[in-house]
Formats: sequence, structure tokens, C-alpha cells
Amino acid sequence: MTKFLLVLLIALVFEAIGVVFLSHGLKQIGDVPKVTPREMVRVIQRGGTNPNVLLGVFFEALFFAGLLILMSRSDVSFLWPLTSLGFVLTTLAAKFILHEQVPGLRWSGVVLIVLGAALITWSEQTKESPPPPISRTTS
Repeated sequence: MTKFLLVLLIALVFEAIGVVFLSHGLKQIGDVPKVTPREMVRVIQRGGTNPNVLLGVFFEALFFAGLLILMSRSDVSFLWPLTSLGFVLTTLAAKFILHEQVPGLRWSGVVLIVLGAALITWSEQTKESPPPPISRTTS
């Protein structure tokens, strides 16, 4: 369980770093006044050459790779709710790296996410192990 949580934490840190780079890069690209095919092409072209966007995509890909590894080794009903801890790390990164103002109500939501993740982890630790298979003997 400790190794699982360590890989998850590393993956979530990659996700938070990726979001910070993506946010910074997209602010450099500029606003999208209308969502039109032409604007989408412009954002993709400029994003494909923006170092911050490219780094953001790279870190998001590392997160996704970690997620794939973890999904192959655990129940989705256990893993997926724990990925919500990424919101916590991303909110912390937004506050301390991007210097965004995070109001108290938003921090309350972050606390609720942490409590939910704690419940999920606790439920996994208290899960009953399945009974051993019944062996059939022939007489």
C-alpha cells in the first residue's frame, strides 16, 4: 500500500506541475474570444510551439503513465477517487507558484476532498480479504 500511495503521490505532483505549466503557457497565448475552428487552430498552433504548454503536456503525460500503472494494479473504485488529491496539489500550486487568490470557501472544498480521500484509503485498509477457494477432492 505504501508503494502504491508513493507512486500515486509522484503522479499527482506531475499532474500539478503540468497544470501550472499549461496555465502559464495558455496565458502567454492569449484569450480565446470565441470558440471557433479558426481559434482552436490558432491555439493549437501557438500551443505547439510554446515551451510552457509543451512542458505542461509532458508532465500531464507522465501523470497519465503513472495512472495507467496504478490502474493495472488496483480497483478503479479505490484509485479514481484518490486522484482527486490532484485538486489539492493543484490548488496549492496555484496559490504558491501562480500566486492566485484562493478564497476560504475553496479551501473548505479542498479539506472535503482530503477527508473523502482519507475515507477511501481507510475503506481499502478495512476491506475483508476474500475467502480461500474451496478445494474439491475426488474420492
